[in-house]
Amino acid sequence: MSTTTIGVIFLAIPFALFAYAYLIYPLLLRVLAARRPSVAPPEDPGEWPSISISLPAYNEERSIGPTLEALLALDYPADRRQILVISDASIDRTDEIVQGFAGRGVELLRLPVRSGKTAAENAAASRLRGEIVINTDATIRIPPHALKPLVRVFQDPTIGVASGRDVSVGRVEQEANRGESGYVGYEMWLRSLETRVGSIVGASGCFYAIRRSLVNSTFPAALSRDFASPLRAREFGYRTVSVDEAVCFVPRTTSLRAEFRRKIRTMARGLETLWYTRSLMNPRRYGVFAWMLVSHKLCRWLVHLALPLALVGLALLAPESVGAQVLLIVASLVAVAGTFALAASETRRLPLPLAIAGFLVAVNVAALAAWWKAAKGERNPIWEPTRRPGDAAAAREG
Repeated sequence: MSTTTIGVIFLAIPFALFAYAYLIYPLLLRVLAARRPSVAPPEDPGEWPSISISLPAYNEERSIGPTLEALLALDYPADRRQILVISDASIDRTDEIVQGFAGRGVELLRLPVRSGKTAAENAAASRLRGEIVINTDATIRIPPHALKPLVRVFQDPTIGVASGRDVSVGRVEQEANRGESGYVGYEMWLRSLETRVGSIVGASGCFYAIRRSLVNSTFPAALSRDFASPLRAREFGYRTVSVDEAVCFVPRTTSLRAEFRRKIRTMARGLETLWYTRSLMNPRRYGVFAWMLVSHKLCRWLVHLALPLALVGLALLAPESVGAQVLLIVASLVAVAGTFALAASETRRLPLPLAIAGFLVAVNVAALAAWWKAAKGERNPIWEPTRRPGDAAAAREG
């Protein structure tokens, strides 16, 4: 096999994976979704089910107060709602602030030793009283009208988990009022297609609901519960759906380095979770769901793992191809610019081209680091919440 042939193969592998995961897979979903009959949205139930809102928190003194005010303002019968904050051994004023809401029905469970988000949720499982458990975060905002649509879908007995729709915003208090005009990401669009086909394969960690009967109080602390919940639901014969009307506003991080660290953590946990639930990738047993899980999750993550092959392929083709030389130079410039942007993002505002280069470098290097951590079996159950400067400022102004 010639050097040119090897170079072409190396170059083609990551591009083929990318084309399948991000273009062909959604196209196939659209074809399948078009063949499914449309389902009318359910009406309000005669009596709303009891719910428990589970809110893990670690050192969230700047955000927890406004978040609890927003939760108390949700349009839902107060006598059917429990709000439980799980303080993961916070060392700031988080516990004190939460206790100030006790008279309004907010409960606090303080853990004596910091154990991580999943362990905190495990510890809270026995305290949850609602038929439906709502999982959310301390730094996001849920508009008052968004909770009922999420709960309403559980009138369908085949649904075990329902995921909200993330809308990325700059500053929660200012931009949340824009409602549906907020940016809706590619991921949310894809989940809508998967819902029409049958079931999504991962829920929004910021805002999702699950039947209490499906809550696993012994779930491994180093794994990702929001990813695993739809998988557990499928094991028990339930579907997971994305609810477009159940919006939550998620403030963007302003630091590439913070995003870099978050990407490593979330993808490493995702890989470990996928391996833990690998039996669900068996198409003979789980059919279309297994195909969706492999396509949506595994193939995407393999793109990053295979990307270095493209650089090797370009290097092999460069001696005989001007086009390969140009692409190799461009890739090198992007890598240098992105590395600079990643290093400088904490101290200065970056021009758009540098910010884009930094994002590309951050995502791909973080993915490779996550694969390395997963391969070594390195687990990190202790969760460091992503600090979002815009949200902190908004909380101070609110």
